[in-house]
Amino acid sequence: MAGFNEILGNENIVSHFRKAISNDKISHAYIINGEKGMGKKTIAKAFAMTLLCEKRGSEPCMECHSCIQAITDNNPDIIHISADKPTTLSIDHMREKLVNDISYKPYSYSHKVYIIEDCELMNVQAQNAILKTIEEPPAYAVVMLLTTNVGTLLPTVLSRCITLNMQPLKNEVIKEYLMTKDKIVDYQADVAVSMAAGNLGKARELAVSKDFAEMLKEVIQLVKYIEDMQAYEVVAAVRRASDFKFRFTDYIDIMVLWFRDVLMYKASMDINSLVFKDEIVTIKQQAANSSYNGINLILEAMDKAKVRLKANVNFDVAIEMMFLTIRDHI
Repeated sequence: MAGFNEILGNENIVSHFRKAISNDKISHAYIINGEKGMGKKTIAKAFAMTLLCEKRGSEPCMECHSCIQAITDNNPDIIHISADKPTTLSIDHMREKLVNDISYKPYSYSHKVYIIEDCELMNVQAQNAILKTIEEPPAYAVVMLLTTNVGTLLPTVLSRCITLNMQPLKNEVIKEYLMTKDKIVDYQADVAVSMAAGNLGKARELAVSKDFAEMLKEVIQLVKYIEDMQAYEVVAAVRRASDFKFRFTDYIDIMVLWFRDVLMYKASMDINSLVFKDEIVTIKQQAANSSYNGINLILEAMDKAKVRLKANVNFDVAIEMMFLTIRDHI
């Protein structure tokens, strides 16, 4: 459980909540929007803890009875609501957990905070059921809607809430966290950071995964010797992504990082700018054997392969077409 001081990035959201608490201008309803893994729940919990903290500061003290209860998810006035089914926040569930419950006053503290996860799973009926609740809740109630897709929420819901959008973190911030907190080695941290696109949760999930580490080793072996391989071997190799419980496009994304390194080295000859610094001998050789246009065509072919796979084009055909372009230009 983290306080505001331990939250990486998203200073605007943290500042918004701190000012709201210090000025006693708490909104009745918030929407926090952002990808899974970006820290929506962490920020919501930090806000709830600070609001209910007995020391009434701009940061949870982590010592009072309220904070200790919150740390162990046992604070009766911080109510967590999640999907009642794998893909649904149903109308009955929302009525039971929010609409009917909100009329009961806080058990112990000044406010009662509802943190509702995965709000994109609410259908139209469920959203309509909570409209009056989020428009005119009791003075002590705060409703926080966490979602990965704010576009799924009705305009009538949006108009009743303050919407706060999570922002991606800088790569260097995520890399430092992975290397200092999770003790991830340099190049593996670089790959995880590059694939996470500013999402700390996703970067951590990749970096600490043994399956990801194994897949990463296999991809490196593939791209090092791909010019000597046959199409069917490459198809089989990419298909193994599912054995590691990852998407085929994740496998290709690592290949993209490799060939970006080849292009980067060809343009600058700067080893420090590379993700795969330990493979500089092969990268230098591939850069020397390829033209700028050829490497760009390879990168375009991999992007096309990902698009084709997402469009359910025949898997073998999509990967073979990508492989032929790589073989012709490396």
